[in-house]
Parts: sequence; structure tokens; C-alpha cells
Amino acid sequence: MTTKEQETIDPFTAMESLKAALVGVGIVLPSLAVDAASPTLKLVELGRVRADVAARLADVLRQGGHE
Repeated sequence: MTTKEQETIDPFTAMESLKAALVGVGIVLPSLAVDAASPTLKLVELGRVRADVAARLADVLRQGGHE
């Protein structure tokens, strides 16, 4: 992804896209949100999760998102 592409991505859209993808594989990040304290950086806060959710996320990523 180029720097120009990074500048045009809306953090709210990115967060909703990530949320939908995670829900599609049965994962919920309860603290997922846009970081309002740094609007120019366009950060998405992933938050904290239980250990079993982190392990599940790791498994899904290793599988390439396919179950």
C-alpha cells in the first residue's frame, strides 16, 4: 500500500471492514474502535481480548482466513 493510499483510507470504514471480516470467521474484538485522540494518524484501536480470542485469531490468520 502506498503512502497516498494510506492517506485516503477512512479509519471508520477500515474499522467496520475489519469488524465484518472478523465476525465472518467468528471473532469479536469488543474494544475495536477508531482512536479519536489521534485523528491525523487515522489509527484503529484493536483493544484487549481474552487469551482464547487471541489464540483463535492467530489460528484464523495462519489458515489465511479460511476455516
